[in-house]
Amino acid sequence: MTAAARNTAPPGPAAEAPAPPLGLLAELTHRCPLQCPYCSNPIALERRSAELDTATWQRVLSEAAALGVLQLHLSGGEPTARPDLPEILRHAAAEGLYSNLITAGVGVTPGRLEELAAAGLDHVQLSFQGALPDTTDRVSGLPGAHGRKRAFAAEVRRLGLPLTLNAVIHRANIEEIPALLELALELGAGRVEIAHAQYYGWALRNRAALMPRREQVLEAARRVEEARVRLKGRLVIDAVVPDYFARRPKACMNGWGRQSLNVTPSGRVLPCHAAETIPGLEFWNVRDRGLAEIWYRSPAFQAFRGTAWMPEPCRSCERREIDWGGCRCQALAIAGDAAATDPACEKSPLHSRLLELAESESRAEQDYRYRGYAAAGPPGAPR
Repeated sequence: MTAAARNTAPPGPAAEAPAPPLGLLAELTHRCPLQCPYCSNPIALERRSAELDTATWQRVLSEAAALGVLQLHLSGGEPTARPDLPEILRHAAAEGLYSNLITAGVGVTPGRLEELAAAGLDHVQLSFQGALPDTTDRVSGLPGAHGRKRAFAAEVRRLGLPLTLNAVIHRANIEEIPALLELALELGAGRVEIAHAQYYGWALRNRAALMPRREQVLEAARRVEEARVRLKGRLVIDAVVPDYFARRPKACMNGWGRQSLNVTPSGRVLPCHAAETIPGLEFWNVRDRGLAEIWYRSPAFQAFRGTAWMPEPCRSCERREIDWGGCRCQALAIAGDAAATDPACEKSPLHSRLLELAESESRAEQDYRYRGYAAAGPPGAPR
């Protein structure tokens, strides 16, 4: 069977077919000028030599559109490090995919951005590590990053592209949330994402340096809700709550294998960007198989899809098709078992352990272990 034929093959009649995915996160590269200590990339970063070539990415995007994907999120690392990004964008536009560029914005010249816009780019999502220059520069590990981001945002708006600001929230910038919202307004963003750090990958390695105190988290939530009312009609505010201070888990990725999929720089297809932390899962690669075959049939996507895999108390919980069991990577990190009840849930026997971890780590002092190829030793190893 050809890859094209496999791309239209749903499960057999005995299987319950999931709905097609809506979004594809294309991690074009792990190369990045920033070194953020909460980066969602894996500790073992993929090298440039392993990256998919242009033609393979174009085939994947064609298969994604045929599968039903509507939104394409171009990410990394830093996706603009790929010289073929305009070619990838033109192909995405030809396939009818809505493209969102997730970027640090620090190395993109005005001419380069104009080229991307001309190629069909629909939307830009720009990261800020803080509202203040010192915060952005220190957290990102790049002096001058804040000013370059501001200049990039101005170019985005000059070209008439919609702009979203994204800020991962942690101990160093949680007090800056009101200023981050004002920054979003000043730069002409229509949306801002206030996303508390999720502790796996690099963030798990840096948890003792990133975890805010409980009172800071509660005050931050109050400020976000107040701002939503005050800025309604001017700024859309999305918020991702911190699991370590929650009573109920969030529906991670809107449920495992339900609405989205990730393709790594080397072509492995994941249900979420941290799924490779789970041992024993088999991830199929777009070099070998069509995207639809992977979505419908791959062992990794079927491992925690739906509710049949759930243990008690999840299996009989009235929220099982609301939170879909929460985060499997977090269950692994805290419980040591990816199939365990997410410790963010108050029904988990390890929920108190999560709260204790949050309390102790929020009082700890640790220097950042910055993201980078040279830093990718075992957790706890010196840089």
